[in-house]
Amino acid sequence: MYEKALPTSRPGKHHVQTTFNYWDDPRDGSKPTPIVIGGGKISNRRPHLPHDFVVTDVTGVEHNYTLESHGFQYCRHKSLEKDFVDEFAIQTMYYDECRQLLKDVTGATRVHIFNHKVRRGPTQWHHLGFSNLANRGPVTRTHVDQSYDGAEMRLRWEFPEEADELVKRRYQIINVWRPIATILKDPIATADSNSVPDADLVAADMTEDGFKGEQWVVRHNPAHRWYYKSQLTPKEVLLIKCFDSNISVARRSLHSAFEDAAHRDKESRQSIELALGCASSTLLLVSLRRPDIDELRGSDHPTDIVSDLPAWHSSG
Repeated sequence: MYEKALPTSRPGKHHVQTTFNYWDDPRDGSKPTPIVIGGGKISNRRPHLPHDFVVTDVTGVEHNYTLESHGFQYCRHKSLEKDFVDEFAIQTMYYDECRQLLKDVTGATRVHIFNHKVRRGPTQWHHLGFSNLANRGPVTRTHVDQSYDGAEMRLRWEFPEEADELVKRRYQIINVWRPIATILKDPIATADSNSVPDADLVAADMTEDGFKGEQWVVRHNPAHRWYYKSQLTPKEVLLIKCFDSNISVARRSLHSAFEDAAHRDKESRQSIELALGCASSTLLLVSLRRPDIDELRGSDHPTDIVSDLPAWHSSG
């Protein structure tokens, strides 16, 4: 069940002084180092530098932040799935739940699920060498999963026969991010879309299982405003907008895990994220794929699911 507003009784707020890792721009016009995902591993050699920020805890005022106004939104949403270790259960029961969630939040009439990721690994999982995807953990580098061009690349990859018509209408890509256990270590933060001008975003190539896409890496700007919800629970989800073709609303939200020194020694974070793409007034693309399993099995294309849902309306 989905609840739009999230009143909480937890006392106080926990704002965090921390650092976010931004792309180390060489200032010579060269493109960022490409990322390649496949064969059970990920290569990520892009240079980043840490910069100081304060992350604002939105506990108690979550309803003030929406996909349309800020590019992210918190929802109370209880799932029947608890452990997220059974791939069949994820791709059936949990997919169904998330299709309904996105219907309720956005009013989309068609939901396409193309990707999901389960994260249980340590913070520095990138450095574990071969098969590091089997230990996939938090991403501690500021990014947006798709650039503006990258969103169309994904749409055309998923719908090669319909894409020419779909790109004429509104479409979006949204991630659904849920804790598997209450988050203490390495929480996720999102940036207010209004605080991030396009000039801070740099297109970067990323290839995943044969799909050649493009994402945003980010130049540091002290004006970026970062937000999170402390101690996010499995009964809550964070919706993160990666792309929206409607230029009159928030179009994308930077996101990254970050270190909270108060919980540095806690157990590694556990979470599941679903990438959702919405195309046109009648289509919502949802990416729910688990690459750490699919890639090791040799899968070369994500699961495709299309569902009919009621007509599009603003989530308000």
